Amino acid sequence: MSIEVLGTQDKPPLGKWIPLSLQHVFAMFGATILVPLLTGLDPSTALFTAGTGTLIFILLTGAKVPAFLGSSFAFIPVLQAVGAAYGIPYAMGGAVAAGIFYCIVGFIIRFTGKNWIDKALPPVVIGSVIVVIGLSLAPTAMNMAMKVGGGADGEYSIALLSIAAVTLGVTVAVSILLKGFFSIIPILVGMISGYLFTLVMGFFFPAYCLIDFQVVKDAPWFGIPAFSVPKFSLVPILTFMVFSLATICEHLGDILVTSKVVGENFYKKPGLHRTLAGDGFATVWAAFWGGPPNTTYGENIGVMAITHVYSVWVMGGAAVIAVILSLFQKFGALIRTIPTPVMGGIAMLLFGIIASSGFRTIVESGINYKNKQNLTITSVILVIGIGGGQLAFNITQDIRFQLSGVALATVVGIILNLIFPPGKGTIKDKMWEVELGE
Repeated sequence: MSIEVLGTQDKPPLGKWIPLSLQHVFAMFGATILVPLLTGLDPSTALFTAGTGTLIFILLTGAKVPAFLGSSFAFIPVLQAVGAAYGIPYAMGGAVAAGIFYCIVGFIIRFTGKNWIDKALPPVVIGSVIVVIGLSLAPTAMNMAMKVGGGADGEYSIALLSIAAVTLGVTVAVSILLKGFFSIIPILVGMISGYLFTLVMGFFFPAYCLIDFQVVKDAPWFGIPAFSVPKFSLVPILTFMVFSLATICEHLGDILVTSKVVGENFYKKPGLHRTLAGDGFATVWAAFWGGPPNTTYGENIGVMAITHVYSVWVMGGAAVIAVILSLFQKFGALIRTIPTPVMGGIAMLLFGIIASSGFRTIVESGINYKNKQNLTITSVILVIGIGGGQLAFNITQDIRFQLSGVALATVVGIILNLIFPPGKGTIKDKMWEVELGE
């Protein structure tokens, strides 16, 4: 029995179109709403900006690349840090700057190619930085999973840990044991399971009732996310731009994988400059609505690999469904009732996966750690990033420049790589060319 394949420009009949698009909504849903829940943003707004951002991406890439743009996990540390130190409006201003930086890099690539990125940000730097991003979030996950209020100063609770453990256990089981489409949505299944377990626990043990449906009753049925006005300050802008160096390389990897899955070279047509511009404009758009920065989603690439449906029409349908869901305010209020330990259970796996993807980047790129430069660069990045190293000085009496954690580790890694280039461990472009038959 042959598998029906839909190409990027194929438009399925409506009876197939809607269920095919719904699959992509299920795949992206858990991760997209988790980012705003972890960073103090509105999950309904995140759904709205993910859907509209995807439509912007489709428009700017000439409807040639089947990709869904959801909330970026890589920006969680900087959203939390800048939001706590300066306030959410300044975090959104930094996100605007990151989106514009995407577009600038895309413009440069349009005329110079991407070799300069490979030299400034080789896999040894990017892989190490991604590891730092994941591991730097580990304390946040553990506090959410076992402490009252989810903060470092909260009191330890075995009841909360049991909720997180059930959530994590179901998520891991679904991810490893189930096949096909369900293996793509472990976050969604785990979140629902943890939520139901919390309801049951609250029924039998009222002292541990963590879900209050009053917010759902009070919320209106329909509404449009409020347009917000970002605020701009030098330090948040620079911090977000430094972070975006790593996420730009993440974008390059996602487009490469999408190209391999679909069988078309999106690096050449429509070109990296257009995919970066689409991602950048989507992030700027999201920031003006108070949504998290966007990124192309690997979950949806996985759906395409399983279904062999590569239609941009299907991806656009998923974007429209996400926007429609965001307009149901009671649905958004229901999302906000998800207990903190449930999110902590998911985060324990998800943040680890981020770190593991950094190790995967290093391994698949063939980094040789017998090379002293590689060993030194990774070692310094890990210690500065995870140890919370900080560089701070006053630019003027009123403006204080500060880089810390992941941002500082990224800058130091780039500088070390440029001063002591290892000369090995670059992305294997020839393998890519052979697979595409070029």
